[in-house]
Amino acid sequence: MQEHTICIILAGGIGSRLHPLTAERAKPAVPFGGRYRIIDFTLSNCLHSGLRRILVLTQYKSHSLQKHLRDGWSLFNPELGEYVTPVPPQMRTGESWYCGTADAIYQNLYLLERSGAEYALILSGDHIYRMDYDAMLQHHRDSGADSTVACLTVGLEEAKAFGVMTVDADDRVISFHEKLEHPPSIPGDSDHALASMGVYVFSMSRLTELLDEDHQRNSTHDFGKDILPALLTEQPTYAYRFYDENKKSSKYWRDIGTLDAFYDANMDLCHVDPEFNLYDPEWPMRTYQPQAPPAKFVFADEGRRCGQALDSIISAGCIISGSRVSASVLCPNVRVHSFCLVEDSILMPGVRVGRHARIRRAIVDRDVFIPRGAQVGYNDAEDRRRHTVTDSGIVVVTKADEPYVGPIGDDALRIEAEFDFRGSQ
Repeated sequence: MQEHTICIILAGGIGSRLHPLTAERAKPAVPFGGRYRIIDFTLSNCLHSGLRRILVLTQYKSHSLQKHLRDGWSLFNPELGEYVTPVPPQMRTGESWYCGTADAIYQNLYLLERSGAEYALILSGDHIYRMDYDAMLQHHRDSGADSTVACLTVGLEEAKAFGVMTVDADDRVISFHEKLEHPPSIPGDSDHALASMGVYVFSMSRLTELLDEDHQRNSTHDFGKDILPALLTEQPTYAYRFYDENKKSSKYWRDIGTLDAFYDANMDLCHVDPEFNLYDPEWPMRTYQPQAPPAKFVFADEGRRCGQALDSIISAGCIISGSRVSASVLCPNVRVHSFCLVEDSILMPGVRVGRHARIRRAIVDRDVFIPRGAQVGYNDAEDRRRHTVTDSGIVVVTKADEPYVGPIGDDALRIEAEFDFRGSQ
C-alpha cells in the first residue's frame, strides 16, 4: 500500500488560538516537548508507516516551517521517488491563496495526478499522536470504500469541539457534523461520541471528482464542513477506529490548538509516567538536531546553590547556572543565570534569564531575554498589562511585549542582554 499512496499534510493554517506563539510562525512549526516541532509527530508517523512521498502544503508565515523541513527532513532519496516537499500556494487555478483545506488540495491536484498514486492520505500537521497509517490504508482497501475517516472515542462534552459521526454496525458512516452543541452519542454508549481526527484516506479518482465538484459550487472548501457531508449521500464512507501506537492504557491524541492545551501537553511530558511516551525505542520521534553541546549545570562549589533541574526536560545546549528549574521544559540553548527560580514553565530555544529572575507558569517564546530581577507569573495585573495571559493564568512572553524596566537601570540591562553567556557567570 505504501508505494501506491501519496501523503498530503495540511500545514498552512494561521493557528489564531495559539497566538502570540504563531505571530511569526505557522502552528506546525511551534516548538514542542523541548527539541521537537509540532509537525514532527505527523512526519514521524509517516516515516514509521513506510510512507515516503509527502507533500506539505504551506501558506501562513511558512519560512520557519520550510527551514525545519529542509534541515530536519531531507532524509529521503529523490532518486527512489521519495520526498518531503513543501508546497506553497502557486495560484495555478486562480488568483487566490489557499481558501480552505479542500481548496488547498484542489490547487495541487496536478501534483497528485502526476504522482500516479492510487490513494491519497490527508493529514493535519498540528496534532500530537502516534499512528500507523499503513494499517488504516489496508483497512480502506479491504473495505472497498472510496473514503475512510479516522476517528476516536471522546466524551460528549469534549465532542462539541470536533466533527462527529454516527456509524452503523459495519462502521459505515451514516452522518457527519461539525462542532454540534449536542453531538450524537455512540449507539449503546450514551456518554461518548465518535470524533474525526482529521485523517482521511481517499481513492484518488474519487478525490479528484469530489474536489472538482466542490470547486464548482458555493462552498467554504473545507473537508469537515463540505466534502464529507456531501460524500455521504453518494458513496460509502467508513470509519477507522484509532489504534494508538503510544502503548498506554488510554489513547493519546491531542489537538494542541489553544495556549492552555499546548501548555498542558508540554507539562505532562515532565511527569514520571507521562501520558505521551517520548522514550519508546520502537517508535522514536525524528526532528532537526541543532549542533549544540550537552546541557550543563554549574556552580556546585562556589558558595551558591548548584544549578539543578527537577521533574523537567532539559535540552541540548542549556546552561543552568546556580539556579533551580522545576517541572519545566527547556528547549535547546536556553541560559539561566544564577539565583533564578523557574517553575512550571516552557522556555523556548535561545531564551536567556538574567540573575535573580523568577518565572512561574509561563511560556517564554524564542530568544526572549528576561532581565535581571524580573518576575513573571507573580503579579497578575502586571502580567496582563505586559503580556498575553490565558484563561487558566498562563503568562505568554514574546519579544514584541513591553520590555521590563528592572531595578538596575536600562544601560545595565542592555549590557546583560548582549552578554555572551559561557557558563561562567
